[in-house]
Amino acid sequence: MSFQTALSGLTAASRDLTVTGHNIANANTAGFKGGRTQFAEVYAASSLGLAATQTGSGVRVSGIQQQFGQGSIDFTNNALDLSISGEGFFTFNANGATVYSRAGSLSPDRNGMVVNTQGHKLQVYPPQANGTFDAGRLTDLQLPVGDAPPQATTNVTLGLNLPAASGTAPVNAFDPADASSYSHTTSLTVYDSLGAAHTASFYFVPTDTAGQWDVHSAVDGTSTGAPTTMTFDANGALSAPVGGTVTLPALAQNNGASDLEITLDLSDATQFGDNFNVTALTQDGFATGRLTGIEVTSGGVVQARYTNGQARALGQVALATFANPQGLQALGDTVWAETYVSGPALRGAGESGSFGSVQSGSLELSNVDLTAELVHMITAQRNFQANAQMISTTDQITQTVLNLR
Repeated sequence: MSFQTALSGLTAASRDLTVTGHNIANANTAGFKGGRTQFAEVYAASSLGLAATQTGSGVRVSGIQQQFGQGSIDFTNNALDLSISGEGFFTFNANGATVYSRAGSLSPDRNGMVVNTQGHKLQVYPPQANGTFDAGRLTDLQLPVGDAPPQATTNVTLGLNLPAASGTAPVNAFDPADASSYSHTTSLTVYDSLGAAHTASFYFVPTDTAGQWDVHSAVDGTSTGAPTTMTFDANGALSAPVGGTVTLPALAQNNGASDLEITLDLSDATQFGDNFNVTALTQDGFATGRLTGIEVTSGGVVQARYTNGQARALGQVALATFANPQGLQALGDTVWAETYVSGPALRGAGESGSFGSVQSGSLELSNVDLTAELVHMITAQRNFQANAQMISTTDQITQTVLNLR
């Protein structure tokens, strides 16, 4: 029995050394979680009920406990390198099977799919038309290819202050080429349905009625039609047009684009003092855009940035937690699979509930403490040597018995 007891100690110590060696070998593996050997004593079944004379039969390895503590964060220059500060796992599609990992070294494949080093596709919640994300559905994250389509200008917001009108109109009839035929002007760039840029200009001409101005508009020097009359009350607030908005006549384009139809918002216009001042000048159109980069927020929202200044949400990184992470099945390549013991995946997004935040341009390193592992290796080696010495001692005792005369 002494041989079997010592042999069980040798086996357990050898397993312990194997786990320690595995931890040390992966000390530089991103997303790796170290393991810890757990031992349990063994008693012979026949000795049950004989507590006073019960003798142990050795030791066994009862399990390898995974250590899911936070690893340190290493910052990189790749926006698609992701790490999680706090709880949660990234979700991946591994050829139809769902797996989980803390390793976020990602890059696009030939089809634009964002994958890890094993080719598993990162899972995200798809965007919805209202600007939110469909948390009830997972999809592969795919980077856009080609240019972003343009958007025609439909609304122009013009906030300004006009000096108090004296009720004296210019002598000359309005002519954009004659600066004496208007008092003030401003302009901005607008876009047609094909993304071509045009210059929209607005000219302000006082009328013979105090507190009243005519607004003439033109696109690329072509008038959009009759002027719009602005009227201010005694407090300098706009009283007409009612609501402050006016739809300019449609302007045909000669490049095949749709007619340019613009609604002018003058609701923020005032007539105070004697200084002309433009306080707001915006429009909602933009040109064709080329992809310039990818950004990921701390909440896991993946956005594509374009040269036209626009951003498009591609999805929100899907995170998962488990009631019992120790029950996850290690598949290798720093990925795990859900099991009955782990419980079902609880899904969510970064910075919500118990989920940690997502950091772009960084990787979570292995959580292995190399110094502690080296010390543990020495301890495991001593255990192995002691059990080997026990076998040697038992052998000597056996030889002594056999040599009795």
